[in-house]
Amino acid sequence: MPRSNQQLHTHREPVKTRPAATVLLLRDAPRDNGDNNGETVLEVLMTRRSPNASFLPGAYVFPGGGIDAQDASSESHAQTDHRATQNAQRVTEAVAGIRETFEELGILLARHADDGRFADATDIAALDRKQPFVAQCAARGLRLVADDMHVLAHWTADRTSPKRFSVPFLVRRMPEGQEPVADESEQFEPVWVRPADALAQHKDGKFFMIFPTIRTLDYLTKYATVQSLMDVISKDEEPLWNCCPRSGLVKGRETRFMDHEPAFGELAMVTPDGQILHPLDWQSERAVPLLKNVQRLTAPNPGVMTGPGTNSYLVGDPSTGYIAIDPGPADAEHLERLWRAAGGDIRQIVCTHSHPDHSPGARPLQDMVAQYGKPKPPVLGLASKPTSRVDSQFTPDRDLADGELLQLRGPSPDGEITHTLQAIHTPGHAANHVCLLLQEDNLLFSGDHVLNGSTTVVSPPDGNMDDYLQSLDKLDAACARFDVQFIAPAHGYVIEKAREAIAKLKAHRLAREAKVLKAMQKLPSGDLDDWVKIAYDDVPERMWPVALRSLQAHVDRIRSMEPGN
Repeated sequence: MPRSNQQLHTHREPVKTRPAATVLLLRDAPRDNGDNNGETVLEVLMTRRSPNASFLPGAYVFPGGGIDAQDASSESHAQTDHRATQNAQRVTEAVAGIRETFEELGILLARHADDGRFADATDIAALDRKQPFVAQCAARGLRLVADDMHVLAHWTADRTSPKRFSVPFLVRRMPEGQEPVADESEQFEPVWVRPADALAQHKDGKFFMIFPTIRTLDYLTKYATVQSLMDVISKDEEPLWNCCPRSGLVKGRETRFMDHEPAFGELAMVTPDGQILHPLDWQSERAVPLLKNVQRLTAPNPGVMTGPGTNSYLVGDPSTGYIAIDPGPADAEHLERLWRAAGGDIRQIVCTHSHPDHSPGARPLQDMVAQYGKPKPPVLGLASKPTSRVDSQFTPDRDLADGELLQLRGPSPDGEITHTLQAIHTPGHAANHVCLLLQEDNLLFSGDHVLNGSTTVVSPPDGNMDDYLQSLDKLDAACARFDVQFIAPAHGYVIEKAREAIAKLKAHRLAREAKVLKAMQKLPSGDLDDWVKIAYDDVPERMWPVALRSLQAHVDRIRSMEPGN
């Protein structure tokens, strides 16, 4: 993690979470398509919380609530049918979900121990919703049914919430012969709804729901039947996802994100405690602070290959001066903004590689610094190789050695402060590519080697797929050594879980290579235009001309591994 004294915001400890459980009751309902052909559609049971509730008043939710001590007791577990693979915590969650579903909606997920009959209206009428639940079931010879309940997801409330729950979302088919009856105190108006319809009503402002409910319903829209969903979530006892959302500001409005979404990692680094303070809008007018010693200014060159634009970074502070990473294209306004963000005190300029969206601004920025009376900062990096494109010629003042340290020093309230960048040679995307690791803050500047939201193009002859994969291994080793958690790419937001991201990227490349090999074996007399249709069948056809470059790199690597090469 970055140094605490380099975090932008004073830490606020989130409220501790309380355990809870939620149950999604599902059914297959007739599809209303006018021809009555027997087709069905998945529906989920939802209910409206009391407008006077202390938590989520008026929201449409799935039944559920907090886990209490009795749910975890040996007596409750002994009265519950469950799978051998369900551990004690999973059984406790199921008991709580079953209890809450009965208390709130009068649905009894239990069966008779003697003959296996599922609970019916007579059993429901015999139980008091306000009395101890499991004891009543035991007295009536009913066993709770957790053996056919499966966990879909696990949600933890936002770190800024005043009341926080940690909640597994359990799924079960609605028992036949029962009807939901709300308790009219906590829950009102139970309704069966298609996930897509609930989302549409919410969008129209008629069906208030919170973020986890919305995203769960969005996931359910993928499934036409209850069984198709159960087939997926019954494979093991783990949820399909675990998520504690993070929030940032988009157009000034609070916006939440899940772990897999591009902005999540940046929020994890900039506001680790979840405070809703960080702007996420892509713009090129001003530098965005990421840490006290790291700023990002995005060049005004958005496009298919650059995403929102090329990220230029400033590392340092007013007491140490700054190192500029990837000044970007020779855009005078962008370079002036970068110069102003550094207070004119740029000590070194580093280019991760020579491509035209990264290095052309280096010399004009160097001249600008000198023009206003500061020492002329050296331009560092690796010189272009003979294989580089005509538009990618770059000659630094000095080549950076692999492992070389660039250090800034200056006074601080706590004594001397340092910011140390280590150069890591990473050929692959380009033959002269280099990454930079900010050692004190465990932050990797990855240039184009690791991107957020896309995979980098490896274009021969300057790009080489074998070099690229080896460089990924090299970055992983550096991240392990320095416990790097975050990656600042040249395009896109900051990425979290650095080693996991690198591993996924390598796995993606190798999976793509397997598809390339399959295409080559299927069409041995084919060419790149033939193979791209098979190997990149999951990529929009409009992107195939770009994909052809990485396809060539994969083909070169495959052929280099053939016997005799």
